[in-house]
Amino acid sequence: MSSTLFRTKNVEQSIRDTEEPEHALRKSLSALDLTVFGVGVIIGTGIFVLTGTAARNTAGPAVSLSFVVAGVVCALAALCYAEFASTVPVAGSAYTFS
Repeated sequence: MSSTLFRTKNVEQSIRDTEEPEHALRKSLSALDLTVFGVGVIIGTGIFVLTGTAARNTAGPAVSLSFVVAGVVCALAALCYAEFASTVPVAGSAYTFS
């Protein structure tokens, strides 16, 4: 059990696996998938606008500070992901790296 749980694959094998046609990603989004995705984006935008309006009316300047802190944290997370992605040039490389 422990041998299969802690099994690893080296980077060269991961790159060789992505070059095989049966491991390639296919375009599989239909018109319905794209429509549902668009509706989700619209609903998500509405939630953010509603949250911002409520925060403006009740929270005051703390909202601006929280957005600045969230932006800095998101930028640091993006840099971490970029470091992982550049280490292993395979799709989903952050997961492959970890």
